[in-house]
Amino acid sequence: MMTSQPPPLCAELPYQIDSDLLFAAIRDLPWAVFLDSAMTEGENGRFDIIAADPFITLQTRDQTTTIEYRDTAGQQSCDDPFGLLQCILQQYAQPLSDLPFCGGAIGYFSYDLGRRIEKLPELAIDSEQIPEMAVGIYDWAVINDHQQQRCWLVSYGLDPETHRNWANLLSRLQQPKKPDSTIFNVMGELRCNLNQTAYQTAFEKIKNYITEGDCYQVNLAKRYEIAAEGDPWIAYQQLRKQNAAPFSAFLTTPEATVLSSSPERLLRVKDKQVETKPIKGTRPRDLSDPDRDRLLGRQLQDSLKDRAENLMIVDLLRNDLGKVCEPGSISVPTPFALESFATVHHLVSTITGTLATDQHTVGLLRACFPGGSITGAPKLRAMEIIEELEPQRRGVYCGSIAYIGFDGNMDSNITIRTLVFSDNRLRFWAGGGIVADSELEAEYQEVADKAAAMLALVESLR
Repeated sequence: MMTSQPPPLCAELPYQIDSDLLFAAIRDLPWAVFLDSAMTEGENGRFDIIAADPFITLQTRDQTTTIEYRDTAGQQSCDDPFGLLQCILQQYAQPLSDLPFCGGAIGYFSYDLGRRIEKLPELAIDSEQIPEMAVGIYDWAVINDHQQQRCWLVSYGLDPETHRNWANLLSRLQQPKKPDSTIFNVMGELRCNLNQTAYQTAFEKIKNYITEGDCYQVNLAKRYEIAAEGDPWIAYQQLRKQNAAPFSAFLTTPEATVLSSSPERLLRVKDKQVETKPIKGTRPRDLSDPDRDRLLGRQLQDSLKDRAENLMIVDLLRNDLGKVCEPGSISVPTPFALESFATVHHLVSTITGTLATDQHTVGLLRACFPGGSITGAPKLRAMEIIEELEPQRRGVYCGSIAYIGFDGNMDSNITIRTLVFSDNRLRFWAGGGIVADSELEAEYQEVADKAAAMLALVESLR
């Protein structure tokens, strides 16, 4: 392991080509999480991160965050949840490591946590009924490095329980075995909260708001729901095979299980260097016809509409980063790059900056939350319109799953292409940005293209 500041507890494990075996070895533990590059290629597919049994948890509902420490009574606070998380992480601050994560926070930050940042109307129904934030503070992690083909169990040893359980953890992970097979089924009708007529009505209202000068772009999403039962890990294993994505995750909490195959990074911080990669612009893939597949990609890159839509969000994110980054450090080294995934092509821009010396990683997340690519521009007005036109609150969808290390490093996705399972219901969403020259049929089809992988998953689970 090449690290200038190795954590106090570190043991090398047998490398696994697929990390699902490693996760299966510990997924019976509380709050088990799997940050999964899903064997995608390139830098973003290098590391998988697995952790469980956090020694602190934070769950936010409405105005209250409950903080629970191992074996002690929980505390409640009405303070800003981002601030509460930042305070805990700073108490355990550690030097930088070459590994992406050796301990710290992992969890989800729902889209509706944005209500703690901006004042929004309360019109949409909260059908999710799960916490707006669910984050564990983890003292150990498994890091599977697909580039070096090496694997480690690492810990800063901040929780006494880690020392007591170290030998047991090693035993579990050194010879992981496939668990007994289980099932996961869906049944009944797949329901959508916006049929074609309702979608058209919302679309026309957004176009009218744009014409009146209220906004430039609004992301409009549809929500799908179906009854389900069984072990959602089975569904996730299928999802990651059908729709491999570099920012995938399987996250368990007492309230819900989140299955994400997200292609989109929200924010990365590595030694104060910040990167965000918004996606705006989509075309379906045609893997049966390579020539047509390449043509669809070129058409996306050449589309003036999609480039203009992407540029709007680039400008929004440059402004968000400007709140917490060093003046003059923000740049756009890669605008409008074509990135291809299992079912779609996307137009992706890369924006970078340097986090100011007096700013913390959690403050950066708050400054950019929720991500501009899934709201619209200007952000606050777009969020107000989303609240008006989408029948249900988004919950986890369009929020973020993130790790934030004790060393201040972070990586986070935007929770698109994501399913949530709780109370024997499976939900997922798909949406797209609407601008002045958007056409109804094209936008409706784009949403269908984005939902394709999840719709196929649902059908396979019947």
